[in-house]
Amino acid sequence: MTRTASGTVDTVDSAAAARSTADDVTRVAVSTVIFSLRRDEGDTCPSVVLPLVRRTRDPFEGDWALPGGWLDSSESLDAAASRTLAETTGLTPSYLEQLYAFGDVDRSPTRVVSIIYWALLRPDEVTAAVAEENVSWFDASDLPRLAFDHNEIVEYALWRLRNKVGYSRIAHGLLADEFTLADLREVYEAILGRRLDPANFRRQAEGSHAITPTDRFRTGSHRPARLYRYDHDVELADRGPLVARH
Repeated sequence: MTRTASGTVDTVDSAAAARSTADDVTRVAVSTVIFSLRRDEGDTCPSVVLPLVRRTRDPFEGDWALPGGWLDSSESLDAAASRTLAETTGLTPSYLEQLYAFGDVDRSPTRVVSIIYWALLRPDEVTAAVAEENVSWFDASDLPRLAFDHNEIVEYALWRLRNKVGYSRIAHGLLADEFTLADLREVYEAILGRRLDPANFRRQAEGSHAITPTDRFRTGSHRPARLYRYDHDVELADRGPLVARH
């Protein structure tokens, strides 16, 4: 605050004016953490994996990062998340939810606030997707050092996934339309990182009213296993009273 020659008080000093230069404009980016499951040869259960994009320019040229891009002034956040995913990875997940905003002042050489989304992809959706240049899939528990604060972002997304799987139907976003209870249990085990008792899991799953038994069975070398479908009337996750706008 400064006092002018006429004695009036000017609430905008020169330092504040200097901070409003074009170099200090805050930009908004949108990035997405995409989770899927992968079972490598010899594995007894699948692991949680996610795609990363290798950066082709500074800062952090050559490092791996989450897929994303800048928010256009004419689009919503949801639309930007879908667009940047398609542009950087070619993936179009059916489940996409806003996760968190990361805006530490020193997280990037320039002032950038990142709106983070997370998405779930079934393994068959990953297989069907066209492989994009500079995109590779990594085990979520064994990531390299990522650009910016993206390791922290992935860690937070995993924490949210593990917490949310206990009170929502979000695990079904990683399953085919029809699945066995063993398939469903393996999804929970992969997310939680621990084994679950099959009998207790069956009792809880069938009592949740989120799944519906079919009259079909999966046959093989073992005893035929009944196939289930999820109840479409039950949301993957409670998004609250807000309706998604694109």
